[in-house]
Amino acid sequence: MADKKINILYVDDEENNLMSFKATFRIKYNVFTAVSADDAMTLLESKPIEVIITDQRMPKTTGVEFLEKVVEKYIEPMRILLTGYADMNALVDAVNKGKIFHYLRKPWNEEELAMTIERAYEVYKKNKEVKEMNEKLGVSNDQLEFMLRQKLLS
Repeated sequence: MADKKINILYVDDEENNLMSFKATFRIKYNVFTAVSADDAMTLLESKPIEVIITDQRMPKTTGVEFLEKVVEKYIEPMRILLTGYADMNALVDAVNKGKIFHYLRKPWNEEELAMTIERAYEVYKKNKEVKEMNEKLGVSNDQLEFMLRQKLLS
């Protein structure tokens, strides 16, 4: 698992930003890009994504609105919001509604963004481990209950 490339989805309405992100991170990560929230949702249906990075200011749907939709259907991916504007309301909404992992300013700093992606992926992996352990515990609990019922019936 150590050599697995992280699947990242970057959503931004500015194609230059998408190309720049892909050029910067494509060697280290599997980078998927979308020019709109709708395109991103379509991509999420077909690709297992671990980290989502989205711009806040986009036409039709803001980054926070997009992340709210993501959380309804795909709770596992870690969410990072990028914005070029110091908008406190957007930040509060991102935390409360979009359940973001981190908030970064544009233009992004390559090293800071890479570190944030790595930290987000570590949390993603831990969350997945906890979920798997809980599922195993649930199965074990069901088996124990069944065995106890069998014992009580005999």
